[in-house]
Amino acid sequence: MLQIDTSIQNELIRDSLRTFPDECCGFLLGRETANNRVIEEIIIVNNSKEGDKRRRFEITAKDYLKAEQQADEKKLTLLGVYHSHPNHPSIPSEHDRVVAQPFFSYIIVAVKENEFVSLQSWTLNDNFQFEEEDVLIKTIIPTI
Repeated sequence: MLQIDTSIQNELIRDSLRTFPDECCGFLLGRETANNRVIEEIIIVNNSKEGDKRRRFEITAKDYLKAEQQADEKKLTLLGVYHSHPNHPSIPSEHDRVVAQPFFSYIIVAVKENEFVSLQSWTLNDNFQFEEEDVLIKTIIPTI
């Protein structure tokens, strides 16, 4: 299960609306236990896709490296990637599946005509097909 604080959900939605009608993208940082992944922070990155950013996103290798370094510095784990689907459902495309990596969670935020529609998370199974991941959105009290 993927747990997201309401403030993280709001950041994801804001980024999706800010970049509409283009796709936004970024990283998911957090902690993982045996049954849960808790997203504690997102890193917003520039969609570096050349051409039609309304239907595709791309993240540079340099941005991946920076995200890994930031996660290490904060003693967090890079758990996944998020992006938006402007005027499309929050269901991964075939292109999303082909470029996906095992282990990662993939949050997709659907926005239609600049309004939030849905948020879903996906992971690759052993056959490299996407399976929906349960998402729990709540206010998470930080541990001291």
